[in-house]
Amino acid sequence: MIDQEKIKQAVTLLLEGMGEDPAREGLLDTPERVARMYGEIFSGMEADASLPLSRVFAADNGGMVLEKDITFYSMCEHHLMPFYGKAHIAYVPDGKVAGLSKLARTVEIYAARLQLQEKMTGQIADALMKYLAPRGVMVMLEAEHMCMTMRGVKKPGSRTVTIAARGIFESEPGLQDRFFQMMGR
Repeated sequence: MIDQEKIKQAVTLLLEGMGEDPAREGLLDTPERVARMYGEIFSGMEADASLPLSRVFAADNGGMVLEKDITFYSMCEHHLMPFYGKAHIAYVPDGKVAGLSKLARTVEIYAARLQLQEKMTGQIADALMKYLAPRGVMVMLEAEHMCMTMRGVKKPGSRTVTIAARGIFESEPGLQDRFFQMMGR
């Protein structure tokens, strides 16, 4: 559970460590604002990915389902800086499909945690395999990392792409090719 009081104390110490006066007018309520913001940004810390994927519908169609351009925002666990981008999810149903919003909600749950993009990609794919039980899943995340844009190498606009394939997407390379064609790549 997120401890709002500890976050407020930490932000106060951070401000002092930067040479700021946490009691000055512009910063007076900053620790509380940051604590509330972190409560929202990290709402996925305790969220259960099985919930959005538990509502499924029977479907005879065994063709690929692709939902692309799902916007997400997350926080890098290495620098506590944002990374954001688009998630693209494809799966081949095995008798049941999830509502389209459920895929986006699954992305939101994993994005609302301290994350590594590589780990998040696999977590989404694994959750879909576990709770939706399709014949296969492919997940691709494309994101810009503020730790590369604002600091370090300072390369704005660079994107990191990660891919996770499960089930028949691993064993049938033609499905991956079809995924990329549907993505327009």
